[in-house]
Amino acid sequence: MVERWLEPLGLLHGDTARVALVAGHAAALRGEGRAFTLARLIEAGREVGLVPVAALPEAWRPLLADLAQPLPGFARLERREGRPLVMGILNVTPDSFSDGGRYLDHRAAVVAGHAMLEAGADLLDLGGESTRPGATPVDPEAEIARVVPVIRELAPHATISIDTRHAATMRAAIAAGARVVNDVAALREAGALEAVADSDCSVVLMHMPGLDPATMQSRADYPDVALAVQRFLAERIAACEAAGIARARICVDPGIGFGKTLAHNLALIDRLPLLHGLGCRVLMAASRKGFIGRLGREPVAERRAPGSLAVALAAAERGADMLRVHDVGETVQALRVGAAILAPPGEGA
Repeated sequence: MVERWLEPLGLLHGDTARVALVAGHAAALRGEGRAFTLARLIEAGREVGLVPVAALPEAWRPLLADLAQPLPGFARLERREGRPLVMGILNVTPDSFSDGGRYLDHRAAVVAGHAMLEAGADLLDLGGESTRPGATPVDPEAEIARVVPVIRELAPHATISIDTRHAATMRAAIAAGARVVNDVAALREAGALEAVADSDCSVVLMHMPGLDPATMQSRADYPDVALAVQRFLAERIAACEAAGIARARICVDPGIGFGKTLAHNLALIDRLPLLHGLGCRVLMAASRKGFIGRLGREPVAERRAPGSLAVALAAAERGADMLRVHDVGETVQALRVGAAILAPPGEGA
C-alpha cells in the first residue's frame, strides 16, 4: 500500500473556520475551532500536489476524516482559553545553555517551580542533564539525585515532566510522581520503551538524528527536513504502540535545534501542521534557542524572550498543542492575546 500524508495549509480559526466549514471550502482540524483550506499531498515520501480542500481527489478524502478527529487531552491536561498548554522549563543542571546552575539547589528549584505555576504554567519539565551540543554526559545516578527531591516536592501541586534519555531516571522520576517523560532520544536508549510502557505516564517523542547530542549537528542533512522528521516520528510512534504505549499517551516534538540548521528550524516551524497527521498532540520547544539569537541578533540566551514569543505565536497559529518555554508569564500573556485575536467575537474576553 502506498504511504500517503496530507499536510494542512491555509489554517483558519474561530468564526472564519466555522463559516468556511459550512460553505464546504475547508476541512476541520482536530475539532478545536480550527480548519484548513489547502492541502499538500505527499505520496511515497514526495510532494505530488497542492490542492484546495474542496477539490481533493477522492482517494485522499479518508485522510480528512482522520484529521477531523478530536484528540484526548495530554497527561490529563486540556487546552485552556483556546491556547496551547505551557510547559515551564526547570533545569537542575550546572551547564544548560540558558539557565545552567541557577537551580542546582533543590530548594531554589522548588521555589522556581511554584513561581512558574503561579505565572500560568500547565506543567513543569524538570531536567537533570543538559542536552545542548558539547554538554558533559551525566550518569543516571547523578541525574536521579538532582531531580527526584524536586519532583517529590512539586508533584503534589503540579503535573511534572521528566526530561531524560535514561531508563533508570525515568523509572525513578515516575516513582517520585512524574506523569510525563520527555525524551530527546524518543525512547531509543536501552530500557526506555519498557520504562514508559510499564507505567501509565504520557511521553514526548522528539526527533534527533543519532543518539548523541554532542555529535547531532554533524548529521544535519535532509533532502526534506519536514518529511524526514515526520517519517522518524511515525516510526517511533509505531515502536511505542508495539510496546503497549497507546497513541493517546504520545506527544511529538520536531526537535528544533537538535541536528538542524537555521533553514531546517524555520522550515519545521512553518510546516508544523504536517505533524497533525500523526494522530498525536504536537509540542514546540524553541525557547531561547540559538537560531533565535542568530535571527534576532542577540547572543545572550536570557535576552531572547521577544524572539521566543514570536516563535510561540507562530506555532500556536499552526496548531501546536503545547509549548516548552523558559519565560512562562510572558508566553501565557502573549498566547492569551493571540487566542483572543483568533477567537470568535465575544470569546477570550
